[in-house]
Amino acid sequence: MRSAFRTACFLAIISVFGIYGWSQPNPAPNTNSADTHKTTPQDKKKTGPGKEMGKGGGDIGKGVAKGTGDMAKGTAGAAGNLARGNVGSAGASLGKGAGGMGKNVAVGTGKGVGKIGKGVGGEFKKLGGKSKQSTEKN
Repeated sequence: MRSAFRTACFLAIISVFGIYGWSQPNPAPNTNSADTHKTTPQDKKKTGPGKEMGKGGGDIGKGVAKGTGDMAKGTAGAAGNLARGNVGSAGASLGKGAGGMGKNVAVGTGKGVGKIGKGVGGEFKKLGGKSKQSTEKN
């Protein structure tokens, strides 16, 4: 009786993670192609601090979306293995999904925080330049 209750709880938790993962939107496909125009360093425009912080938030979101997708794949595989009676394979699939989620969330968060920090630094740089200009005029 206890093992049936544990199995039912396990399947319910797997279903919740799976449904949550499948409800996440897919990240935009990579549109880089060989046909794109190569820009030289003089042609590149500097992005403003606000855009840099926005890109950082986007990177965090992409990492979470990819991680949730990995977790959903792992839980779906675990549910399939558990239904066939392969408890060991179910645990391996769930662990693989959790590992993929942790990796993608960590990478996305790291990239995003880096870009947000760069944007905040740019804002401080802009503020420092404005205060120097106002003191020079006086």
